[in-house]
Amino acid sequence: MANSSQLRLAVLGAGKMGGILIEAFVKQGLVAPKNLHVTVGHAGARRKNLPSSVSAGTDNRAAAKKANVILVCVKPQTVGQVIDEIAPELSASKLVISIAASVPTDYIERRLSAKVPVIRTMPNTPSMVGAGITAISKGKHAAQKHVDLAKKLFGAVGKTVVVDEKNMDAITGLSASGPAFIYIILESLAEGGVKVGLSRELATLLAAQMTLGAAKMVVETGHHPALLKDTVTTPAGCTIDGILELEEGGLRVTLIKAVVKAAQRAKELLITDEGT
Repeated sequence: MANSSQLRLAVLGAGKMGGILIEAFVKQGLVAPKNLHVTVGHAGARRKNLPSSVSAGTDNRAAAKKANVILVCVKPQTVGQVIDEIAPELSASKLVISIAASVPTDYIERRLSAKVPVIRTMPNTPSMVGAGITAISKGKHAAQKHVDLAKKLFGAVGKTVVVDEKNMDAITGLSASGPAFIYIILESLAEGGVKVGLSRELATLLAAQMTLGAAKMVVETGHHPALLKDTVTTPAGCTIDGILELEEGGLRVTLIKAVVKAAQRAKELLITDEGT
């Protein structure tokens, strides 16, 4: 597998996440714009999310032919069609990386005659500000060098974790869907601030920075969230009263159920002509 200086990358489907990744790759020098071969769904598709140095076309097969790494960024229901389209240009010397939710590596491998290494990933939208986390799992033909390359690429937008593929749907429900759950919590906290007399702008800033700091405490200290919660909760203080309201409102159970439901839905996204 080529190192980053030799990397020729095809990004098939430069939508929101594809655009985020392309911008990070170019900004951090992981791939030269001349070695980026980008496609969009149709000629009239919007390209405003792409760096000015990067052009885009609509021919997936042509892009795959020019690349040694193919990043598949299309919807789960479209993955099979795209793989079938580019299959003649794939070989064991190339690497396919998919970011499509619910699409297992063997689904892609079964559509190919060659033993093409396939990596499955699940990034999330905080990648936009370099604070994402991407789960990475490898197919049966992928080697450690392919995993290492995927880690290097997705490390451009945040942290990476290498996991067993059996966990990918659960990860989709937690870290990929999770930002939406946090935004609802943030919005609600800010509304609480407004209720007790703060301006909406100040309440939103306080809630957002507090959440950022709390998350950083968990990541950097390695302490269990319950332990960190206890350091804030003093006897007969105001925090315990707030926690009591959260428990009575069922916040903990509701969030658990939200992750479970999102993970279950992730298993159902792939709709194919094979009924799998």
